[in-house]
Amino acid sequence: MHIVVLVTASKNAEARSIAQGLLEKKLVACVNIIEKAHSFFWWEKKIDQATESLLIIKSKKKNLPKIIETVKSLHSYTVPEIIALPIVGGNKEYLEWIDESVR
Repeated sequence: MHIVVLVTASKNAEARSIAQGLLEKKLVACVNIIEKAHSFFWWEKKIDQATESLLIIKSKKKNLPKIIETVKSLHSYTVPEIIALPIVGGNKEYLEWIDESVR
């Protein structure tokens, strides 16, 4: 099964470091980084906000445990957002490319 994993990072440099680490380990096929995502959330019993970078990661479900482990090892947050969503369909050639790109 193919997945999309969403991760937010405090700075673009941190997002790039996470992307590079995941790609070097061949855990993911592609990472898109969207800078300046405005996040609003509950933290320590109050509403907080931050400007973050959003990573959109494409991979295979079998790699998720190692993706989580790698992101946590490179991330500055105590509780980083790491959310995996199934890809229920898409361009067949693109999905095959994901298969070929990850180990």
